[in-house]
Amino acid sequence: MSSDLDHPASSDLTNPGGTTRRLLVRQARWIAHDVLELRLTRPTGGPLPAWEPGAHVELTLPSGLRRPYSLCGEVADSEAWTVAVHRVPEGRGGSREIHETALVGRELEVRGPINRFPLVPAAGYLLLAGGIGVTPLLPMARELTARGLPWRLVLGARDRSRLGYAEELVALGGDRVLLVPQDEAGLPDLAAELAAVPSSYAVYACGPRPMLDAVTALCRTADPARSPHVERFTAADGTEPVQLDAPSGEFEVVLARSGLRLTVPADRSVLDVVREKLPDVPFSCEEGYCGTCETPVTAGLPDHRDTVIEPSERPTATTMMICVSRCDSPVLELDL
Repeated sequence: MSSDLDHPASSDLTNPGGTTRRLLVRQARWIAHDVLELRLTRPTGGPLPAWEPGAHVELTLPSGLRRPYSLCGEVADSEAWTVAVHRVPEGRGGSREIHETALVGRELEVRGPINRFPLVPAAGYLLLAGGIGVTPLLPMARELTARGLPWRLVLGARDRSRLGYAEELVALGGDRVLLVPQDEAGLPDLAAELAAVPSSYAVYACGPRPMLDAVTALCRTADPARSPHVERFTAADGTEPVQLDAPSGEFEVVLARSGLRLTVPADRSVLDVVREKLPDVPFSCEEGYCGTCETPVTAGLPDHRDTVIEPSERPTATTMMICVSRCDSPVLELDL
């Protein structure tokens, strides 16, 4: 996904943010209304690390803002990474900066790739996209076509001009692709789409929060064992932000590699306190949805309050998002 979003991918626990490199913005082009595609390469050319559908990278913009964006180019294109960014005037500034700054010819710090939204083995796939949420699903559609696996993709947007990559998708999938401009056809019939595919199909969805909540609820009602794979973005699309629990009490954080012991007050985040001593710790959303600040936990009991780690995974999770999560034990030890 690619706006002032969520997005997000699985990381190496010894380096949760992935590797950082400086890349050149080689090209920019419009691919839909208010959607700008950037092509990133090594300044002197040469191959970039391989990635898989669902992966994202984090860009550090000229202002210092850090924002995650889904890779949406060809997986086989080893010379470039491609992202597409939806301009959100009421967002937190990242998309506006990309759209309003002359970036072509400039180098940006890029972290990744990281993948928290990978394709899992399945008999077939239903891909549900809302607006800019098409970006992680486009490489999936290409990959599934190459593997000869059955798939269907539904893409909705406010109007036809906002259906990003629509022509490529139709050329790729033909009648397997349903385009739903809201001003012409209303909202996609998610219930009908889910009912039309076998229970053995994996469901992937990326888009605005109401859409993802609807997909999750419909799957739960129809088949409690069927959990959709979703990638969320924040309130930049006009929805309400994720509501996090109120902060708990004070606790201690030990930074194992740095040898520091810090107090986290009830009214401050772990990230705030840690960055006072380690200002280079990566972060982006500060709302628990992007996964940039994921940090290995070496001791203690995290109180997970993010939307990255699934509730079923929390009891055994060995990492935490230090921007919002807290601690259910007196001391928390982090691999920092």
